[in-house]
Amino acid sequence: MSCQQKAEQKEPEADAKPELVMYKPSEMANFMNALYAYNLQLKHQIVNGEVPTTMPLDLMKLHSAEMSKGHQRTAVWNNFVNVFIESQQTVVDTLSNTELKARYNAAINNCLACHKTECTGPIPKIKKLLIQ
Repeated sequence: MSCQQKAEQKEPEADAKPELVMYKPSEMANFMNALYAYNLQLKHQIVNGEVPTTMPLDLMKLHSAEMSKGHQRTAVWNNFVNVFIESQQTVVDTLSNTELKARYNAAINNCLACHKTECTGPIPKIKKLLIQ
């Protein structure tokens, strides 16, 4: 076999890389990330002595956002969501008699309670939101 014939008999490249597929977060995952960012901002405001007065996120999206693949709304999830929405809204309730730090931590603890049953992955990250 000549050198030219060997060159024509190419073998598939051993180091050819498979096509990469980019992860596309669900609508719910994006909303949860927005909630995390919002609560991190709230934490900093509260620690700095500021009193938050507005809720910029539409928490009702929790009832309609597309869930991540393999997840669905359950009765337990719906109960947690309703409690969470209420507790998150109390954080910006300027008429509340409950201390701001306690209201904020209650909202974060509701996040943790739900995530202990529905999606455990972000628990360590959520725990960092608590004000000690």
